[in-house]
Amino acid sequence: MGLDAYNKKNVDDAAKAALKAVAALETHLTANTYLVGERITLADVFAASLLTRPFATVLDKTWREANPATTRWYNTIINQDAFKAVVPSPQFAEEAIKYTPPKKEPKPKAAAPAAAAPAEAPAAEAPKPKHPLEALGKPTLILDDWKRKFSNEDVRTVAMPWFWEQFKADEYSLWKVNYRYNNELKLTFMANNLIGGFQTRLEASRKYIFGAQSVYGENYNCVVYGAFMVRGQEWEPAFTVGPDYEGYEFTKLDPSNEADRKLVEDMWAQDVPVTVDGQVKEWTDGHVFK
Repeated sequence: MGLDAYNKKNVDDAAKAALKAVAALETHLTANTYLVGERITLADVFAASLLTRPFATVLDKTWREANPATTRWYNTIINQDAFKAVVPSPQFAEEAIKYTPPKKEPKPKAAAPAAAAPAEAPAAEAPKPKHPLEALGKPTLILDDWKRKFSNEDVRTVAMPWFWEQFKADEYSLWKVNYRYNNELKLTFMANNLIGGFQTRLEASRKYIFGAQSVYGENYNCVVYGAFMVRGQEWEPAFTVGPDYEGYEFTKLDPSNEADRKLVEDMWAQDVPVTVDGQVKEWTDGHVFK
């Protein structure tokens, strides 16, 4: 509104907090059609009305492509007759608005000060790693080599035997990654969208992890299970780059244990069912993060 002077830190902090809140909305709408139940309620209308200005100014095309569930829900609500009666044509930003500082009037040149003795240049600081796992250096098993092998060869007969020959437990760790709230999942396509959204937010760690997650079961009776290989021995540096990691349980696997090796192979091959509480659930759909 122009009532306060522009403060970049305050604006950036507010944007970060707002995007975190909207990320929670994306997580919810990935697994649910509306905010409450399976019909439009006042909660949907009220929430959508709050988002009309963000969608018109900062939630641009790039953001909408990365958040399909929220975008789908918002489009549904704003096209309801009751909503259009108040806001006939909500706008969508193609590109987020950016701050443009006002032009400053040129100041008269001051007399040049007397030349001062040249100051010593400060010692250059060592560049900081762009990602926490970058500090671990280059491993023996190059992740891109494995990803190519996985993509171009039969997973069971060629890729996995090659993987176990190359895998070094001191360079990488293996993790079972299961969704924490499987009892709340409804439609299988929504559960698969949940996986897609989670993996999209792991982009910053793509050079350091590989894995697959799948939906097993049927509508209103499904689970999301998966397994990942992570550079280093902890899962946190790789997964906390995205906001959705709290919705998953991470269990470290032992590559020398046959049962754990089989779990990894089954999760990555995506060709066998799982058994949950004595009930067999067939593989339905999934995503590979590579």
